[in-house]
Amino acid sequence: MLLKILTIISAASFIYYGISFFTNSGMEEEFRRYNLDKFRKFIGVLQLLGGSGLLAGLFWQPGLIISSGGLALLMLVGFGVRVKMKDGLLASMPSFIFMLLNSYICFAAICR
Repeated sequence: MLLKILTIISAASFIYYGISFFTNSGMEEEFRRYNLDKFRKFIGVLQLLGGSGLLAGLFWQPGLIISSGGLALLMLVGFGVRVKMKDGLLASMPSFIFMLLNSYICFAAICR
């Protein structure tokens, strides 16, 4: 039950955040600041696919493992970018927390 709840929370967050990559002008500015603006839409698509994959993974375990593992890696890279840019702890924590959350989901799904 806990795994399902955490999966739904993560999926909703990534779907919402993935949509914001295409609708939020602040997101464009943030990616320009990181000099990664050419990857913004690609990362948005990855987040939408990952969030959707988490939901599909509620019914198909390999999808849950692949999606949560991919999102954990994406958040690890995101955290690394935040650290490299010397963003503060508050700005860096969401990527770190979602990396941990999706790592847990991945390992819990593997051990099921």
